[in-house]
Amino acid sequence: MTDECAPGDDAVTPVPDVQPETRPRPAYGEYATAEEQRARIRQPDATYALETGQSIEPSAPSAPSAAPAWTPPERVVDPAVRAGRRRFDVTAAWVLLGYGLVNVVLTILRLRDYAAVVQESLTLAGITATFTNIAGGQLWATIGSILLALGWLLTALWVLRRGRRGGLVWWIPLVGAAVSFVVLTVCLMVPLMTDPAIVSAITGAR
Repeated sequence: MTDECAPGDDAVTPVPDVQPETRPRPAYGEYATAEEQRARIRQPDATYALETGQSIEPSAPSAPSAAPAWTPPERVVDPAVRAGRRRFDVTAAWVLLGYGLVNVVLTILRLRDYAAVVQESLTLAGITATFTNIAGGQLWATIGSILLALGWLLTALWVLRRGRRGGLVWWIPLVGAAVSFVVLTVCLMVPLMTDPAIVSAITGAR
């Protein structure tokens, strides 16, 4: 007996093998959160960052670099002008030194007779007294003369050394003359203050 399905009987139809249908890739933004969508809108490169697993937080802005401090331009002096100033400075210094040398020589010659110089000064001042400390006075006059000449020599050497270094020298003779004058005055006042007749006349005149 042949088993055949009658027309009306339930027949089992074989199911063909059907490959699973590949689902299309989700459209852009389908699985993105609202925060990710906003980040992609603000930053066009956020899509690449999300795909590679990088952070999408905006980086902090870098601090602006400080502007360089303004420095005034260097003053350029014409070499000819600089040479002229230098020449005037050196000339003025040596003219003052020459004038000082003349005064030093005349003062030393005058102090060879210190007693006569003191007596003339007392007469001009209206003091009626006679200078008696002649030996002491001449000694201090000699000391003062030597220091005066030494002061001029040191001043001239100072001008030479500073001039070779390129510094200003016109003021050096003025300083040297002032110091030498103070030293000479002290030396000449010592015999006067140790003469009893002069001291008595000066105190009595007051």
